[in-house]
Amino acid sequence: MSQRLEVIEFGAPPPVWPSLRMEAERAAKAEPALASLLNAVVLSHEDLGAALSYQLARKLGDQELRAMSLRELADTAYRKQPELVDTAEADLRAVFERDPACKGYVQPFLFFKGFQALQTQRVAHWLWHQGRETIALYLQSRMSEVFQVDIHPATKIGSGVFIDHGTGIVIGETAVIGDDVSLLQDVTLGGTGAERGDRHPKIGKGVLLGAGAKVLGNIVIGDYAKIASGSVVLKPVPAGCTAAGVPARLVNCPTCEEPARSMDHTLAEAVYDYVI
Repeated sequence: MSQRLEVIEFGAPPPVWPSLRMEAERAAKAEPALASLLNAVVLSHEDLGAALSYQLARKLGDQELRAMSLRELADTAYRKQPELVDTAEADLRAVFERDPACKGYVQPFLFFKGFQALQTQRVAHWLWHQGRETIALYLQSRMSEVFQVDIHPATKIGSGVFIDHGTGIVIGETAVIGDDVSLLQDVTLGGTGAERGDRHPKIGKGVLLGAGAKVLGNIVIGDYAKIASGSVVLKPVPAGCTAAGVPARLVNCPTCEEPARSMDHTLAEAVYDYVI
């Protein structure tokens, strides 16, 4: 069977599916005890979509929604909207590029619950827009139980998104997350009351949300902004700025270039101008 050749730019991350298979073959030889797992999850499939649907079904299937049924749901989503697989590739590249602990693609594909939770939400989002809200909410519930990540199926999420660690992340129904965003554990994108309608944050492209950051209300976080760890943000943040504190205030504009890619969590020197 012929395979499409990919044009690789110098310095670009390696192509996802061929590299994932190569890493899986190498890992199976190095760890024979995991050879069966690697074969079932990666090596027995012809493409990334098939492997991903198997992996999600293996992780999320239970007595109510069997793994085979869940796999059929994911396969249908990937077949009818192939862009979902392209987005999963972009998400894997984001993990590889931004997480210094990540040595390749097998590691996040098999073990990183942030990546797996994100792909679950993408399938649930597709189901939500097919009018299948009940099963989409069921997937949200399973995602929360298995991965400790709670993202509403209606949430709009761009590509190349990196969820690091994942534990404790909560993202509401009307939130919007742009391309190339990075989120760390315990981030909340929530509302400020019991009102209905459009009530959650809109996160621009390339934003970095530090661990424990709380962004609340229907506010806009501008492109390439940075929200410092532990901050509570209740007002809009301009593009390219850093917000820090409880409640958050702007501490430097502009911040570093593309903070979500560099994962630069530092603040301006003026913030540290204190005496012990």
